[in-house]
Amino acid sequence: MSRLDTRFSALREAGRTALIPYLTAGDPRPEATVGFMHALVAAGADVIEVGVPFTDPMADGPVIQAACERALVHGTSLSQVLDMVAEFRRDDGDTPVVLMGYLNPIDRLGLAGFAERAAAVGVDGVLIVDMTAEETPEIMPTLNAHGLDAVCLIAPTTSESRMARICENAGGFVYYVSFKGVTGSSSLDVSSLGGQIERIRGYSRLPVAVGFGVRTAANAADVARVADAVVVGSTLVRCIADGGDDLAATREALGTTLAGMRSAIDAQDSNNREERRA
Repeated sequence: MSRLDTRFSALREAGRTALIPYLTAGDPRPEATVGFMHALVAAGADVIEVGVPFTDPMADGPVIQAACERALVHGTSLSQVLDMVAEFRRDDGDTPVVLMGYLNPIDRLGLAGFAERAAAVGVDGVLIVDMTAEETPEIMPTLNAHGLDAVCLIAPTTSESRMARICENAGGFVYYVSFKGVTGSSSLDVSSLGGQIERIRGYSRLPVAVGFGVRTAANAADVARVADAVVVGSTLVRCIADGGDDLAATREALGTTLAGMRSAIDAQDSNNREERRA
């Protein structure tokens, strides 16, 4: 089993919802990223999503766009991001790591070369934002051959036929985008989540993670009522932006913010277990 499969299996058995924080590698500077990753794990992260900075992050709102700009000022490349994962793995061999980014940096490195090196340093999954359902069958075999899961996105506007196609090729977990728009741009609408997640579960037995719009501990608890995993990004990236060059203070702020979400999710998980027993 992959690290993702092992982690989600253990969480399912325990009746717990996964917490997946996102950060942009190299923000505010490259040497900070690994320390931030460890701080997030200590605060309760089950999976770490690491963003690969890109010049045109089309799915991301201004908060993460600014993070990409800060990282790129320091020349953070996909190759350096892989080095960061390797450094993280020296002290943490268990926490799954998913890279989130765009096709262009992977194409520049070469898909086969990227997949081989990513697997070697300890990457577990890859979420390529601009990889279409038509492209997935071409890219997925190379990722899978190196033990990498292709995490796929589904949106509220995804048709039934397209959803079936996406789920057929997905690995690790399915990432459901909770609203139409870019990251951090809207409030979370929890009223429609349950039905949308059930639609996805009709096509896939993979865990369903919900992201975009999870800003508060209360948001995270709401998502935990119906989803297998909660993804939080822009809120944490704002902590990094606010921390500036004070990396110790930023690590503390990240830990405090994520720990609050972890506590809220754990409380909701306890309620969910009680409801199932009733």
